[in-house]
Amino acid sequence: SSETQQTLSWTPNPVSVSAAKLPPLLSFGDITQKGYEKKRAKLLASYIPLFAALTPSPEAPGPSTSTPTRNHRSHRSGGARDERYRSDIHTEAVQAALAKHKEEKMALPMPTKRRSAFVQSPIENCTPPDTSSASEDEGSLRRKAALSAALAQSLQSPEYWISRSVQSSSTSSSASSTLSHGEPKSQPQPQPAVSLLADVLAHTRMENSVPPDVTSSTPQERGTRVDLPPPVKGMSRGQSRSSMLDTADGVPVSSRVSTKIQQLLNTLKRPKRPPLSEFFLDDSEEIVEVPQLDPNTPKPEGRQIIPVKGEPLGVVSNWPPALQAALARWGATQAKSPALTALDITGKPLYTLTYGKLWSRSLKLAYTLLNKLGTKAEPVLQPGDRVALVYPNSDPGMFWIAFYGCLLAEVIPVPIEVPLSRQDAGSQQIGFLLGSCGVSLALTSEVCLKGLPKTQNGEIIQFKGWPRMKWVVTDTKYLTKPSKDWQPHIPTANTDTAYIEYKTSKEGTVMGVAVSKISMLTHCQALTQACNYSEGENLVNVLDCKKDMGLWHGVLTSVMNRIHTIAVPYAVMKACPMSWVQRVHIHKGSVSSCDAFLNVFQPLGLKPEVFCPCATSPEALTVAIRRPGARGAPLPARAILSMGGLSHGVIRVNTEDKNSALTVQDVGHIMPGALMCIVKPDGPPQLCKTDEIGEIVINSRAGGTLYYGLPGVTKTTFEVIPVNQAGAPIGEVPFTRTGLLGFVGPGSLVFVVGKNEGLLTVSGRRHNADDLVATALAVEPVKTVYRGRIAVFSVTVFYDERIVIVAEQRPDASEEDSFQWMSRVLQAIDSIHQVGLYCLALVPANTLPKTPLGGIQIYETKQNFLDGNLHPCNILMCPHTCVTNMPKPRQKQPVDVGPASMLVGNLVAGKRIAQAIGRELGTVEDQDLIRKHQFLSEALQWRAQTDPDHVLYVLLNAKGVPVCTATCAQLHKRAEKITATLMERGGLNTGDNVVLLYPPGIDLIAAFYGCLYAGVIPVTVRPPHPQNLAATLPTVRMIIDVSKAACILTTQPLMRILRSREAAASVNVKTWPTIIDTDDLPRKRPPQIYKPPTAEMLAYLDFSVSTTGMLTGVKMSHAAVSTLCRSIKLQCELYSSRQIAICLDPYCGLGFVLWCLSSVYSGHQSILIPPMELESSLAVWLSTLSQYKIRDTFCSYSVMELCTKGLGTQTEILKTRGLNLSCVRSCVVIAEERPRLALSQSFSKLFKDLGLSPRAVSTAFGSRVNLAICLQGTAGPDPSTVYVDMKSLRHDRVRLVERGAPQSIPLMESGTILPGVRVIIVNPETKGPLGDSHLGEIWVNSPHNASGYYTIYGEESLQADHFNTKLSFGDPQTLWARTGYLGFIKRTELLDASGDRHDALFVVGSLDETLELRGLRYHPIDIETSVSRAHRSIAESAVFTWTNLLVVVAELSGSEQEALDLVPLVTNVVLEEHHLIVGVVVIVDPGVIPINSRGEKQRMHLRDSFLADQLDPIYVAYNM
Repeated sequence: SSETQQTLSWTPNPVSVSAAKLPPLLSFGDITQKGYEKKRAKLLASYIPLFAALTPSPEAPGPSTSTPTRNHRSHRSGGARDERYRSDIHTEAVQAALAKHKEEKMALPMPTKRRSAFVQSPIENCTPPDTSSASEDEGSLRRKAALSAALAQSLQSPEYWISRSVQSSSTSSSASSTLSHGEPKSQPQPQPAVSLLADVLAHTRMENSVPPDVTSSTPQERGTRVDLPPPVKGMSRGQSRSSMLDTADGVPVSSRVSTKIQQLLNTLKRPKRPPLSEFFLDDSEEIVEVPQLDPNTPKPEGRQIIPVKGEPLGVVSNWPPALQAALARWGATQAKSPALTALDITGKPLYTLTYGKLWSRSLKLAYTLLNKLGTKAEPVLQPGDRVALVYPNSDPGMFWIAFYGCLLAEVIPVPIEVPLSRQDAGSQQIGFLLGSCGVSLALTSEVCLKGLPKTQNGEIIQFKGWPRMKWVVTDTKYLTKPSKDWQPHIPTANTDTAYIEYKTSKEGTVMGVAVSKISMLTHCQALTQACNYSEGENLVNVLDCKKDMGLWHGVLTSVMNRIHTIAVPYAVMKACPMSWVQRVHIHKGSVSSCDAFLNVFQPLGLKPEVFCPCATSPEALTVAIRRPGARGAPLPARAILSMGGLSHGVIRVNTEDKNSALTVQDVGHIMPGALMCIVKPDGPPQLCKTDEIGEIVINSRAGGTLYYGLPGVTKTTFEVIPVNQAGAPIGEVPFTRTGLLGFVGPGSLVFVVGKNEGLLTVSGRRHNADDLVATALAVEPVKTVYRGRIAVFSVTVFYDERIVIVAEQRPDASEEDSFQWMSRVLQAIDSIHQVGLYCLALVPANTLPKTPLGGIQIYETKQNFLDGNLHPCNILMCPHTCVTNMPKPRQKQPVDVGPASMLVGNLVAGKRIAQAIGRELGTVEDQDLIRKHQFLSEALQWRAQTDPDHVLYVLLNAKGVPVCTATCAQLHKRAEKITATLMERGGLNTGDNVVLLYPPGIDLIAAFYGCLYAGVIPVTVRPPHPQNLAATLPTVRMIIDVSKAACILTTQPLMRILRSREAAASVNVKTWPTIIDTDDLPRKRPPQIYKPPTAEMLAYLDFSVSTTGMLTGVKMSHAAVSTLCRSIKLQCELYSSRQIAICLDPYCGLGFVLWCLSSVYSGHQSILIPPMELESSLAVWLSTLSQYKIRDTFCSYSVMELCTKGLGTQTEILKTRGLNLSCVRSCVVIAEERPRLALSQSFSKLFKDLGLSPRAVSTAFGSRVNLAICLQGTAGPDPSTVYVDMKSLRHDRVRLVERGAPQSIPLMESGTILPGVRVIIVNPETKGPLGDSHLGEIWVNSPHNASGYYTIYGEESLQADHFNTKLSFGDPQTLWARTGYLGFIKRTELLDASGDRHDALFVVGSLDETLELRGLRYHPIDIETSVSRAHRSIAESAVFTWTNLLVVVAELSGSEQEALDLVPLVTNVVLEEHHLIVGVVVIVDPGVIPINSRGEKQRMHLRDSFLADQLDPIYVAYNM
């Protein structure tokens, strides 16, 4: 800042002396630029208050570029951004913007991170990329200062607001995210400052403790899990933990998670964006907000631009006819004159190449290339062939010789970067370039060849994506001296290609821009004229000599003018930034740069008028350049533009708000001999108006001619004819698109404001990536991120571009620093650019893909981000602020249309009412059978008399060996023994409830019939898990209490567990009812066997915990039991000679019916396989099917999943063991949910090789009110699959679409409806019947409906409507039971057994589970399916809502460093596919999501554990 300059005159003496001491220090490179600035600022701070305000570091916003003329680029650590000039105003603007936000007191919840995760490698061994690291003593001071600063700063610290916003009372437990889960929470603290101190202390541990080992998958400090079972393998994971039934209430208020969510809600409540306009379209159209144009948007008002002409190219008599001719001339006449001096890594001269040497060596190379590779008859190279030049930047001499050697041999050089590894991100794209240019030969130096990666036998590896290459070494000792009679052919320059320069497009592809011989010559001529070069000058080049300015000035134009070039390689610049300034000093060359640079060097005699910024592009070469000024000439003008105007593509001089201003300097005038226009960057090349920003297009003989080998893109770039407002072409002349955005200012000066590829178009407004980088850097990044290592790009999510910023974080930055920096960048960008950031990610140092000069490969970074390979260590997503095109939430319309008129409407429309009926149960003639069928207890007695030795049950162990069998007589006798014991010891009355606590097996069945014989009501309960009593025993206790059981029947081991010390820890063991163990019973027969007076009497109670955590018991009467068994018998054609295999849990629902009741009724033999046996031997179920040639088997989804995941790779082994499943006719999955199509399909596909018929797998459907509604038996048609539009489902509608339609989900029919069952689809609000293919609640009427809920409080009235409900009209007589599931019925083309068209029932999901968000109804499974697809490492996921926030929990199966990759991907996929913004993303370990025995996720338990902070998550991200 120039104020500083003038102060030196009036500062008191000592200061000017000491300040004067600084500049000389600088020239010897022993003090870094940053150190210089610090010392200088320290000296001047006390005198100039203003200077102090500006010092986030004077180079802060940095010259985001500096483009050279006489060919010197000032060093910036980012090699990629060289487009623009900046001033310190930007830093002020950012500070002002942040100050404004400070008043609003933003309190963003910090993400929670598990302690051991993401510890960066210790600071010592992290080399900071491209920046001098802070000195050691400064680092330790900084940490000591952090303690005191933290207290001083507690006013601004987000933590402070967190503690305040909870409740300012003493209940707020320290809301810090640093206390790890394992440590006890500190006592409630009233003053936030103290909790802050705890925070800082927690952080200082980085000093002396060894960072925990992140390699092992189990983190070292895990809080003990409180409520969730440790991931027990397989089924028993999370055995329905129903202790916390009061879902949302059981959460302590001061819990940390809730605090943060509260904060997140507070943050989101702030009015941030204009309100969304009305929800406007039916969901059949795209539901997306159409951006309304703001009436105040600035519009261009100028006249149409007129093409600008450059000065004519001067005519000079002695121009050589071609560039090679110039080299030949200097080689002959000025052989001793120096051409190139190369510096070594320390900045000392390494060698000097004279024009004579350059000429003779290039000649040797040309001769060798044409005559010594291959034979005379078959030369390897022909003139016009393309050759790759692979030379490191540190060896410019070899490159010059190779380049000129190729020109003399008339082959086309294609300079490329040295490939670093086979997988190197950049080299893969270079393969595309080599392919499109047809390159098969590469020239390189011996040293470089040694460094290339090799295979075992020493050959150079085949780089990924490259064509096959021959490598030729060009060191002098391998070259042949040309024979006397050989002369190179040097024709006059023509339009043939001279060389190919590579260019990387925004999409990451590398294309070759071909430059013709005449263009090359004319460009050198134009540069010489514009820069006023004269023969024999010195030129210092700090640029890459393979392309761009470094090649045009430092290799081509310099030889044209016999200039002596001093090449300063990039590595030298990094090691010693002063080296090139010293060279300029020694060789008296000239340099170029901008403000910040001038500020530093003006005192050393640097003249402002020597700066020559220029604009270049790979396609058009040099576009414009500022001519070197005369001494004392007026300095160039600057434009101070309004950022708002720029974002609409309009030039407006900024007057009102200097915070959102951009200062631009001109890049001088257009090149001699060129013609320039400004056209619209997208769409047809229409000429812009004078006050409009557009793409610069150029017509010039000195530009590139085409993209080599790519005629299509060439046409749209190199052959553009601009059109006027009316769309008519303005002439014949073709122009070239430069990719630069800018405008023409007064006096035909050219201004460039950005590059096309750095353009981010968000909601119709254009933002420049470089401007955003500058703003981010102005937020004092020094402590947190590296200056040159920031990437900005946009990703398309939900119909708009979203801005993502990725930066490399310093290894010593603390969590708080980083988070604070991130939230401030958000605020700064929001207020300066008026655009929301979608995602801000920090990655560990040195992990972003680099360009050869140390910049960032933006495209690769973006790919890594989208593929989940970025591995950030910190991430902040702000979808709530920047996604503004969400539709208005749906308002539920009051139902004006009565149900009756809807019915009439359906009839008029020709739609039938959606109902389906199973076939008739038929009547039973035989009296004997009636007796047998009335009560199951009698059926068993009857079988024991008539067929005593018939085996009903076989129980297998994990080896597939029968461990226990039961014939009809054995089962009857065992039941009698139990009855006798019950009557003696139980002291029971008829109708008392008795709990059966048994592992799956035959004891359970015997105990059940023992109860029926005794006239008591059995209640089967899953036994507690011995390794996990804390989670499983409370459920057992609860069922015992709720059912008021008078007695417990169980085994001896379980009885010991119930009374153990471990059990006492979680329940009161003193109050158990009578416990009877049935292991060794005396041989007694009961005096009589009870016979119920009527079939309406209760047979048993069926208790189960629903996925929402509700414990419900339903009453099953004897009549219901026998009709249910009869219905299953008919559907599956079961009779005594049949065998079925069951691999299910036998505690509730249809699983219990098949395990305990069905065989006794129908007489078939059941082979029982307890699902837990699969954990030790996965194949036991399948091998049983094969061994016993089973036709019908029943399993659960968890069993199917175990087999799919565990045996998927072993089908060949199983086949060789002779496993054959071709006998299986039906494999039915017993479930109470939407069929899992993907799982059934992968199961069928996997085991198809073992003979499993694809038609065999089907599902059943049951609910609480009716245990079996559908079951795919033997008779009905195969289950059909339909595709439903997901958007219509959210609106409670069904829209059937074609397979593969976007946003559609497949639904499979839930099996054929059982005999005697009627199903109807009803509108849950109006209770009126719905039409075919309409979504509604499934109601069922059947003789085997349960008779009601068993409740202890007599609250039957609440649930009565679940069992005995009538339609509001249509058929008011029938009583229906409400299943609580949404679904629809569709009449298919298939025929059922009776020849009628088959009605298929499709279950969509449970009403209790659905999420109401934005007025729409979502099924968690749909969101979870999308989430699990988002990244390969998501093993399982679950979603739930809390206070209208959508929370996604994802289990991470990969390494912990991938945890943060999931956050943006999960947010993206849910936004794209479900139009929802995720509020919180929680990443946890595999096995944390609780799953019940049926394989259903217990989402409510998960929610309770999350809110009570018991999940020990790896990472919790709060989306803003």
